[in-house]
Amino acid sequence: MNYAVLIYDTPEGFAQAHGSDAGKFMSQWPPFIKAMSEADIYVSGAGLQPPDTATTLRFKGDKRLVQDGPFADTKEQLGGFFIINVPDLDTALDWAARTPRLPGQVIEVRPNLPPAA
Repeated sequence: MNYAVLIYDTPEGFAQAHGSDAGKFMSQWPPFIKAMSEADIYVSGAGLQPPDTATTLRFKGDKRLVQDGPFADTKEQLGGFFIINVPDLDTALDWAARTPRLPGQVIEVRPNLPPAA
């Protein structure tokens, strides 16, 4: 089963991951992704640009409303995600617990819907 592992950072953590110390933090990701690939569970993933680069699309009837910025103003910011294919939630949680971490980071693990017919 595929699981999405969503990585939420605090504004301070996001700044740390993309600031002057970014190299130290980002260098932890290739070995982790390699481990997932070698375990044959890695499906895909990506880091995301900062929330202020987001564009939000809403609808009012048939009218499209476009707004600069993220969907919600929250303390946590979605910093990236990966999709893994593992047999169960416990295995997904074990892999999620191995992600490189920043202080205050929250990891959400969510099962994916099966592909549409």
